[in-house]
Amino acid sequence: EPIMKSEAIVIRRSDAEPDETTEPKVQQFLRRLQGVLVARTYVMMDYDCRVEQLEKAVALTPGLESPTVSPLHNEGWVAVRAMVPAKEAQRIMDDLYEIGARAILTTAIHACRL
Repeated sequence: EPIMKSEAIVIRRSDAEPDETTEPKVQQFLRRLQGVLVARTYVMMDYDCRVEQLEKAVALTPGLESPTVSPLHNEGWVAVRAMVPAKEAQRIMDDLYEIGARAILTTAIHACRL
């Protein structure tokens, strides 16, 4: 159980004028911060599945835009990689297993840029 919950707040002076020296650095910092916050809500899921089951599998793991699908050495099999919501990862793994996916892995994401 958490001891304390907190949040980060970025504050800028209301009369601060953006300038070409500091503004790119401020925007970079904000992108990095946002990347860490988003990464905490997702995990990377990798698995192998038969080509015949690919559409069902991709329906479970659509990713943010589209999953990465790569052919495997054994004909008729593909490797799939997609970001999935961390809170749903265990259920998705169970559902993938039920349709025949194997070698199902989840990996923590520490930072990302979307």
